[in-house]
Amino acid sequence: MLELRPTCENCGKDLPNNSDEAMICTFECTYCFDCVTNVLQNVCPNCGGGFEKRPTRPTQCKTVNCLDNFPVTDKKRYRPVDPEKFKLLKDYFRNTDPRKR
Repeated sequence: MLELRPTCENCGKDLPNNSDEAMICTFECTYCFDCVTNVLQNVCPNCGGGFEKRPTRPTQCKTVNCLDNFPVTDKKRYRPVDPEKFKLLKDYFRNTDPRKR
């Protein structure tokens, strides 16, 4: 089950459950759409993978699998990307389709 991390790991922007801006990689690294597009260029600085829009957890409890029973994590991860350390990875992957990395 996804943690649904509450903030962008790069800029600290709030990304609540219903955010249309939350993006994740396969390891759940969580960034806002602006950082994914303009800073990361769709390359995860941790794994090199691409990003997809993060799903939301239902708020209306029609089953047990809803936000009331499985709340988002309150653990914030703030790890701003170091442009110098990230440059090699970004340059290597940014022009390669994420499914072919």
